[in-house]
Amino acid sequence: MLQNLSEEIRECLRRAEECKRLSRTALSTSAIEQYLEMEHRWLPLARSYEFAERLSRFIEQPTTRVPKAERHYRGERHYRRLIQPKE
Repeated sequence: MLQNLSEEIRECLRRAEECKRLSRTALSTSAIEQYLEMEHRWLPLARSYEFAERLSRFIEQPTTRVPKAERHYRGERHYRRLIQPKE
């Protein structure tokens, strides 16, 4: 799974794991809390990168035309509105 992730996502997950590991070895309560807080900052950043990558892939996908059967179902007038550029 990790081999499919971008370098940015991998780095965020690596740092989150490091913070979790450091929280287990920290001596004071405040240090433990700080490490866990940092972990909880890295994880949403990784999810943010993942979302941006998915959105980018979605936007880059070629647009597909509405199949003929779908045009018939919706009606030719509706289909024309879908493919005509807005002015």
